[in-house]
Formats: sequence, C-alpha cells, structure tokens
Amino acid sequence: MPAIVLVGAQWGDEGKGKATDLLGSQVDYVVKPNGGNNAGHTVVVGGDKYELKLLPAGILSPNSVPIIGNGVVVNLEALFEEIDGLQARGADTSRLLVSANAHLVAPYHQVLDKVTERFLGKRAIGTTGRGIGPSYADKVARLGIRVQDIFDESILRQKVEGALRQKNELLLKVYNRRGIEVDEIVDYFLAFAERLRPMVVDSALVLNNALDEGKLVLMEGGQATMLDVDHGTYPFVTSSNPSAGGSCVGSGVGPTRIDRVLGIVKAYTTRVGAGPFPTELFDEWGVYLQTTGGEVGVNTGRVRRCGWYDAVLARYASRVNGFTDYFLTKLDVLTSIEKIPVCVAYDVDGVRHDEMPMSQSDFHHATPIYEEFDGWTEDITAARTFEDLPINAQNYVLALEKMSGTRISAIGVGPDREQTIVRNDLIN
Repeated sequence: MPAIVLVGAQWGDEGKGKATDLLGSQVDYVVKPNGGNNAGHTVVVGGDKYELKLLPAGILSPNSVPIIGNGVVVNLEALFEEIDGLQARGADTSRLLVSANAHLVAPYHQVLDKVTERFLGKRAIGTTGRGIGPSYADKVARLGIRVQDIFDESILRQKVEGALRQKNELLLKVYNRRGIEVDEIVDYFLAFAERLRPMVVDSALVLNNALDEGKLVLMEGGQATMLDVDHGTYPFVTSSNPSAGGSCVGSGVGPTRIDRVLGIVKAYTTRVGAGPFPTELFDEWGVYLQTTGGEVGVNTGRVRRCGWYDAVLARYASRVNGFTDYFLTKLDVLTSIEKIPVCVAYDVDGVRHDEMPMSQSDFHHATPIYEEFDGWTEDITAARTFEDLPINAQNYVLALEKMSGTRISAIGVGPDREQTIVRNDLIN
C-alpha cells in the first residue's frame, strides 16, 4: 500500500490540520516528519476546537496511530503538556508513538534562540524562540541529543557535556549570559524518561512494516514549502525540509512508496514572521482577511500577515513538491468580496516574471500583477458538492486550478471536518 504526503504550499497556516484530520479517519498511521512545537495545527471536530503544536493532527482520529517521526525535534516538556491537555478533554492519546531517532530540544536551545534573535536586531528572522533552529543546528553539527539517549544516563551526560562546552562559551563571552550546568540538563531529561519509554519505537521499521501489511500511511508535514530551508524564502525559513522530499527523510519511508502528494493551499495567502511577501495587504482588505479568517498564530498568538492568492507561488510549490492534488482551504472567507484579485505574475524592476524569480533579491523587489475575478455573496458554508457553490465561486476555483498547475481535489468551506467539498478521492 502506498503512502500519502501532505504538505503546506505557502508559508504555513494553510489548514493542514483540517486536511489531516479529514484523512485521518481513513488511514492507519499518521506521521509527523519534521518541525517541532513551532508548527501548530488547528482542528475543529464537532464544533470543538483543538490547537495542536507538537502532536500530529492524527492524534484526534480514533482509527489511526499517530507517530512523531525521526525528523522532528521534540520538546519533552511541551509534548507532555499537550498530551495532558488533550487527555483532560477526553481525547485518547494512548496510541502515540515517538521515534527513538528524533532529536530533543534542550533548555539551552531555547535560551540561544532568544538571545540570538535579540542580537540580530533588525536582521532578526522572526522565530518562535522555542529552540527549534538551534536544535536542528546541533543535529547537523553532530552535537544533538536524541530520544534514545535519555535512557542511558552515561551517554546522555557525555553528550550534554560536549554540547555545553561550546554553548557556555557562547553564552558567557558573546551574549554575556550565565553558563548552564551539565547536571541541570541531565536531570531535566531524565525526569521524562520513564513516562516516555513506552512510546519510543523504531518508527521507520514500524511504518515500513505497516506499508508491507497493506496499511495506509499519511505523512503530515509541518510548516510549509516557502519555509523550507532549501526551497523557501531563505533566510526567513525554518530549519528543516517541510517540502515533500523532507517527508521521506523525516519518516524513514522511501520515495518509491509514495503515491499521492497533497498540497494544502489557502484561498488567499498568509505569513507569520519576517520575510518577503509580494501580495501582502496593508489596507482594509488585509484587516478584513485577518479578522474574517481568524488569522492568529496557533503557537505564538501573533497576527498573521495577509494578502491575496499568489498563483506564481502556487505553481512553484507544485513544481518542487510534485503535487498530485491541491486541497483549497478557507474559500468561505472570501464571501462578500465584490472583486477578488489574484496574483498571476510579478513585476521586478519593469520586467514581468511568470515564474518565481531565481534570486532572493528579485523576489524581495517583486510586486504583484493582478487579475480580478467576480466574487459572490451567498453563504457557502453548507455546500457539500462543487455544484452547490455559486457560479462565481466555482469560476474562482477553476481559475486557481488552471493557474496553479495542479487539480483542486478538495475545498474547505468552513472550519469543521464536515465542511469540505471533495471533487476527487484523496486516498485512492
């Protein structure tokens, strides 16, 4: 049985949680392959709103096994706070599995994240300050601490000593902060060991065995394509690869086992944090999209920057991910807008670009070239088939489909699980 990859096509917050939750009832395993507790999802089930940060959205699907994959960086304190919060609301978290190879976010990663951002001043990236970048940096520098390490105190201590030898020099001599004691970090991790132990598995083995047995696996990517460290708006990106290829690395499932790559794209565009954003709105329409769409970050509470749909960006995301389908979310937010602009190309210093500019400098200077589409006033939140939509809403979707280079197979017309139009089967 093949695997399905789900990826954000913009700068995150596209509604991946809703899509994962919708598909989670039809799959056997849902794995989060990248990111940390900086990659939140909002899921609405039966009118109840759940804000997930580190846990896969599949945790709310009673028929699937949720897995935190090897490509995730795990803040154990945040993990158990989230588990406890769900359990208090009656959710079953007993099926959760965690990769033994996943790296851990240490308290010193969070300290370094915050002081580094302050040190950068105007050049700050706009991180969540949760230690995600420094944790990934240690992983690549071979100074990281993995889940499996906390079950061997001797190895854990050696690794913490090695990491702090470097970190304390930075804290003391560059940032004028106090050093961190080895015992403090070792004790911090050991306090979680026994509660974590029953969840820890060889996740790549579990997932590949499941595929061999004919089970269906969904890979739920965190963040989004334009935040990919290789393919995003560098350096205003995350520290992992939330594009489709990164799902293979972060789960241990090879690319030949993937059958569908589903891109999640909002009917307009949003971004949290710093960095270029060609269609960003600074007028009343930006405020309208923000308030009507409830555009506030799940993790940080930061108001999201809002803009019109960017078809150039959507084509780029389709190309680098190899999307087979798009899931268009939040179409209902556009209701009552008389004329809806869509960015069809960029103008860079008088030169038209129909595709993403090659250089970051050009992208920084890109201004949108818009085409307008007639809007609709009818309430679409009860629509369950494409034909239920007003003709102008249908035309808008079909235009985006043509411009974005990938068929739109599902449309979100409200926040709830049931408020979805399925045009093409997303599983088979």
